[in-house]
This record gives sequence, structure tokens and C-alpha cells, in this order.
Amino acid sequence: MSLSYRQPGVVLTDRRLTVPLDHDNPGGETIELYAREVVAGAKADADLPWLLYLQGGPGFGANRFVGQQAWLGRALEEYRVLLLDQRGTGASTPANRQTLPLRGGPREQADYLTHFRADAIVRDCEAIRPQITGGAPWTVLGQSFGGFCTVNYLAAAPEGLRAALITGGLPSLDAHADDVYRAAYPRIERKVAAHYARYPQDVERVRRIVEYLLRHEPVLNSGYRLTAEAFQSLGILLGGSEGSHRLHFLLENAFVRTAQGFTLSDAFQEEVHGLLSYAAHPLYALIHEAIYGQDARPTAWAAERVRGEFPHFDAAKALSGDGPVLFTGESVHPWTFDNDPALRPLRETADLLAARTDWAPLYDASRLAANEVPVAAAVYHDDMYVDTAHALRTARSIRGLRTWVTDEFEHDGVRAGGPRVLDRLVALSRDEV
Repeated sequence: MSLSYRQPGVVLTDRRLTVPLDHDNPGGETIELYAREVVAGAKADADLPWLLYLQGGPGFGANRFVGQQAWLGRALEEYRVLLLDQRGTGASTPANRQTLPLRGGPREQADYLTHFRADAIVRDCEAIRPQITGGAPWTVLGQSFGGFCTVNYLAAAPEGLRAALITGGLPSLDAHADDVYRAAYPRIERKVAAHYARYPQDVERVRRIVEYLLRHEPVLNSGYRLTAEAFQSLGILLGGSEGSHRLHFLLENAFVRTAQGFTLSDAFQEEVHGLLSYAAHPLYALIHEAIYGQDARPTAWAAERVRGEFPHFDAAKALSGDGPVLFTGESVHPWTFDNDPALRPLRETADLLAARTDWAPLYDASRLAANEVPVAAAVYHDDMYVDTAHALRTARSIRGLRTWVTDEFEHDGVRAGGPRVLDRLVALSRDEV
């Protein structure tokens, strides 16, 4: 089923497609995928090659662009673009606290969610490609987790790819979740230090907020429990190009004087809830560590366990001295499910996923070493979300991959840099740079 309509400068077509829930059981249960086709209005009837966009996450639907925003304008110069909501996200059979109970209890929900990792997403892409392109290979642009999916694609189904473009998304081929977070905390600490160097007034502001949270443990107007650990996780902003500035502006109006004394302002609470709530993307929290599972070792709440190796991230200990309170970054913890009303019903499901020991390998190193697909990857010099050393080691493991290592952009470079980032990657994949 498809429906076409127009926005300024583009023609959009909504596509809904059916794929197996479990590709190893093609005659079994199916799920629906949603994808939006975009083509420049002046080229609507042209025979153009396809570019498939895989969003970062996991757990986020594809961007809802208006017209030719960000990198899309550059892509539409030569491609017909497919913006895919990966399974479980956006309009593609969403997985959340409202829909997952249809599967049954926590055990059934956890079993269901094992089918929502990169390998299943790539098999979805291959299942729908004949319907979209007529069987022709397409170019894939993978951002962040979308890059993880693209690396899986290169190993699992290279015949479906004309070229692969990756931005901030080269995963380690063999790191356990523990290794990922053991590398992450020092990166986060560097980002926090840079933020406090830029905005030294925020050191005292953060200490004051954390002191208040430890004393009161408030429940926000939304029902979200704002603990000190949850507040620290606002450091996730520091991995974006404007994140340090956004965090600073958030902190400057945290308190308001009332008849009962100082308390957290409604404006602060509203913005914090929007940043911390997983209501719009619960799959991110549910399978965030599962995307690193590849062997018989459980992920076992890796971010929480490894955090214990870095005691200077403990907010209460920081307050007992005169040093700064450190923010944390892109990680999910057991308390994440306790604090967030959108996740509380799914806590047992998350525990079961964290305990699984039957994760399949995601990346075939031997096939990547023999790769023949043109590949270009933007690697951000001190990416907070994807370890640069891990990314470069993977880059050296994929035959023919060309890297652009830059400190001009943060992890959101494909958004912030838009056409220039995509232009550079296309040129690299064609040996034009």
C-alpha cells in the first residue's frame, strides 16, 4: 500500500510492507514496516538510484524531514531516498509499554524483543529491497546504530549494497558490553571537563541541584522520579554539537522561589522530563545493551556494573568534597526503569534481556575482510557515543573502507554538517578524494 503527497520541493510516498517477525521462520508471524520514499519534485519521474537511510538509536524512527532539510537535500540531487522506520520504532509495529503486553508476560516480551537487533533489521532491508528497487542494489547511509546495522549488512548481504556510507557508527566487532562502557566513562569525563571549562559557573549550579535531589528525591509533574543519578544522565547532551550550550541554558533556571522556599521550576521540570523520558522511544532502553550481545556472556546491566569501577562519578561522594559533580552519558541502568513511568511496567522484561546468554554473532570478520562494496565512514575524533579506537580498529578490518576522521563535528555530524558530510562520504566511496 502506498500514498503519495507533496511538501516544498519534494514528493513523498508512504510505504507499508510486511516482513516475518523471525526471518528463520518465514511462514510464521509477520510484522508491518513503515518507510517514507522521498524524491526531488523535479525528478519525481526519473530513474534514480536508491539510498536507504538507517537511523541511529536503537529505538528511533527515521527523521521526519520537512522538504529538503539537513543532508536530505544533498541526497536528493542524485538519489531516491527511503527513510525506514526500523522494526519496533516509529510506525513500524512499535514496541512499548502499551503494545508489548499483547505478547504475554515479561518472558514472552523478552523473547519477542530478541528479534529487534541489527541482524533482523538488515534482513528486513533485504526482504523489502526487491519491492522497492526492483531488485537493484542500493546505497545505505547508516547513522550511529544505523552504522552498526550497515556493518552487519556488509557481512550478511553485501550483494544488496551498491555502496555503504557510515557516520559515527563503526562498532567494535567483538567487544562485550563491559568493554564498551569501560571505554565510555573516560570519554564522558573528558566531555564533562570541557563543559565545565566552557561554563565554570555550572560547577556550583550542578552541585546545588544534586544536593537538592539527594535531600528531596522529587517526583516531577510527569510522574518521573528525578534522582541524582537520573539528573547526571543529562550528560547525554554533551555528545552533540550544541549539547554543552543546551545543558548550560537548562541549568541556569533550575530553581524558583516559592512560599515554601526554593524548589525546582516547572520550566526546568518540563525540559528535564522531555530529555530523560523514554516514552517516545522505549525500545532504546530495552535493547540498548543487547545490541552488544554476541556470545554466551550476559550483558547483565553492564553500564551499571562498570560504573562502579569509576567511583568519582558518585554524586554523593563528589558533594562530600569540593570537586565537580560529573555527568554521565549514553547508558541505561536498572533505575532507569524504576524512575520512568513509561518503562516501569517493562522492568522485568529488561531484567530478562540483561540475563540472556544466547545472543548470535552480529559481524562476520572473515566476510568483512574480503569486502568488495565501496565503503566510506566518518569517524568523529572524540565521539562520546562510539569509541574512536574501537571504530578505527573496525575500519582496518573492513577491506577497502575509507575513513574521514574529523574533529569538526560531534556525533550528530550528519545533522549538523548536513550536505557537506554526505558529500564527503559519497566522494570517498567513489575514490574522488
